[in-house]
Amino acid sequence: MAVTDEAISKIKDMIVRGELSPGSRLPPEKELAETLGLSRSSMREAVKALEVIRVLDVRRGDGTYVTSLEPTLLLEAISFVVDLHDDDSLLEIFAVRRVLESHATGLAAQRAEAADVADLNAEIAGVSLGTDIDALVEHDVRFHAAIARLGGNGYLAGLLESLTSQTVRARAWRGLTQAGAVERTLAEHQAILDAIADHDVELATAAAQVHISGIERWLRQARDRS
Repeated sequence: MAVTDEAISKIKDMIVRGELSPGSRLPPEKELAETLGLSRSSMREAVKALEVIRVLDVRRGDGTYVTSLEPTLLLEAISFVVDLHDDDSLLEIFAVRRVLESHATGLAAQRAEAADVADLNAEIAGVSLGTDIDALVEHDVRFHAAIARLGGNGYLAGLLESLTSQTVRARAWRGLTQAGAVERTLAEHQAILDAIADHDVELATAAAQVHISGIERWLRQARDRS
């Protein structure tokens, strides 16, 4: 593992120094191994590891390329880890989400234009009280992801998407719908949007905090009942 770690570190350094840029093709394995003074086997393992975390893209029969290195791509691995957590850890994840998402919502309130508000209104209008759980989760993902993107911070948007993957949202929403909270949650979405439309940063931030806190409260109650 130490040799593989060294290979990973050296490839990372090439990217950081700009010798390898997003979208560029790596030299052939033999050539790269000789250049870095490493064995081909350690180089091969390093490439596999960097492919898993979406730094490299191995195209069979073509070569190995550096990915776009976009935040949403690099942060995908966090979603996998988050999905494995139990309900106690889920509470901690939502606590982090509350902090980050309220900040992102405040940023969106500063930047949102009329077209953005119209798109979010259409998103809310497309959901009814009879919407099934899967469709409700998809709406929730789209609504919050759109707001995070409006904030203009790609890493913040990517981190939020990773922390609140579809699996995590589905687990929370399933309980919320069973508790009859769909109407209240959609009303909270509207309150968030109204604050964004008014460019009221403080109100938008507070509305997002209230919204996420409500989910946290239900999760805590559900845990204590079990």
